[in-house]
Amino acid sequence: MLKVGIIVGSTRPGRVGEQVAKWVYEQAKGRTDAAFELVDIEEFHLPLLDEPVPPSLGQYSKEHTKAWAAKIAPLDAFVFVTPEYNHSTSGALKNAIDFIYKEWNNKAAGFVSYGSNGGSRAVESLRLIMAELQVADVRAQLLLYLTSDFESYRTFQPKPQHEQSLKNVLDQVIAWGNALKPLRG
Repeated sequence: MLKVGIIVGSTRPGRVGEQVAKWVYEQAKGRTDAAFELVDIEEFHLPLLDEPVPPSLGQYSKEHTKAWAAKIAPLDAFVFVTPEYNHSTSGALKNAIDFIYKEWNNKAAGFVSYGSNGGSRAVESLRLIMAELQVADVRAQLLLYLTSDFESYRTFQPKPQHEQSLKNVLDQVIAWGNALKPLRG
């Protein structure tokens, strides 16, 4: 069965991304076409990229990098839950992505973003990064607005129509994740 990681893309104190990711997981876990798991980058305590060799060579020397690679490698696809900070994704998520390389290759990714403009610019940034990592990102995405999807900007209260948007993201991620299986061997 396809394994999909729902990646919490923020480590900021008081972050709302964890609430969003847990909602995504609760919506997804009832599906029978894939297995889902939450992956919280905060749990890996990754410093700023400190590997002496480029990740594309796969010569990881730090235990935190090896643990991160071991978490990502068996996954077939991803849903990145990302905030938008300064017209891009979080530095913590970008850093976590940059630590490894082959563990991302030939997999699928979808995006759930949040911010003042729904996080759309964070997704634009992530799409460029995914292309370099040989990750097929899907067209469907879910944008969440701090002004209308969060009470007082802090408590996630998704609108009912977001369930269908998320379903579209998951449908595409699963379809592409399955289509890319032959490339992953």
